[in-house]
Amino acid sequence: MTFTTATLTVSVDGFVAGPDQTLENPLGRGGESLHRWMFNDPAHEVDARWQDRILRPGVAYVMGRNMFGPVRGSWDSWSEEWRGWWGEEPPYHAPVFVLTHHEHEPIEMAGGTTFHFVTTGFADALRLAREASGGDVDIAGGASAVRQAIAAGELDELTLGYSPIALGSGERLFDGSITPTLEIIEGEQSALATHVRYRVG
Repeated sequence: MTFTTATLTVSVDGFVAGPDQTLENPLGRGGESLHRWMFNDPAHEVDARWQDRILRPGVAYVMGRNMFGPVRGSWDSWSEEWRGWWGEEPPYHAPVFVLTHHEHEPIEMAGGTTFHFVTTGFADALRLAREASGGDVDIAGGASAVRQAIAAGELDELTLGYSPIALGSGERLFDGSITPTLEIIEGEQSALATHVRYRVG
């Protein structure tokens, strides 16, 4: 038995990142404000409760290359080895399978995270993640990786944190290429986000 989840924060007009993503602005213009609910100090008790669910113990992760970093094209096009956005100890503490078109040796990090690079598509990355975890997988973003999971019929639950801002443009989760059936399981709200967990059909 396997169980596959994903969690994303989305603007009220449907974007998970703003336009013009760069190294200095990885979530695009205005995108960082989507995640105020995660970094507000002190955290609202509702936001803290939903944030604690994001990194589940006992899972492996699949993520898109844009989620891993800003490198486009071949890896040697970057001036030095890119090791992710998270420093030497990423928060995953588990195997992470990165979707890419360019081969790369695994990168072992402190705390138990190892990034593996999969050039043969989403289905293979998901299979490898399930083998690594014993079944449970989280699709750690971005939007394209989550869309691929939904399109393949492999996503069991999707959690969206709706941030009360409008970005106007950027990267959408629901871009017209998929039409999932979503059933609300639960929801809560704070002043900074409305959190909804869906069963995906």
